[in-house]
Amino acid sequence: MTILSLFPFGTQRSTAVENEQGAQLAAMCAACHRLDGRDQGIPSIIGLSPKKLSEAMEAFRSGKRSSQIMNVVARSLSTEEIAALAEYLAARKRGSEQP
Repeated sequence: MTILSLFPFGTQRSTAVENEQGAQLAAMCAACHRLDGRDQGIPSIIGLSPKKLSEAMEAFRSGKRSSQIMNVVARSLSTEEIAALAEYLAARKRGSEQP
């Protein structure tokens, strides 16, 4: 077996782990944000581009955006966790079931 034949498997494994981490983090978000994409006064985070969600979380983390809860949540997440969460939420469709 060549090294090249192992590479795709490693990539799939990494994506699966990130997806699982994103799902676990999204469950925390579900306490306030509806993960079916239906806005009930709190903005939906489903289907946002990873860049847009990551930028918003970084703004909360730095204090550029103010929200008592979101500032605490953003500061509790690493940059890698924010990226995994953003990728997971971007891949979900409005109207889909919650994790």
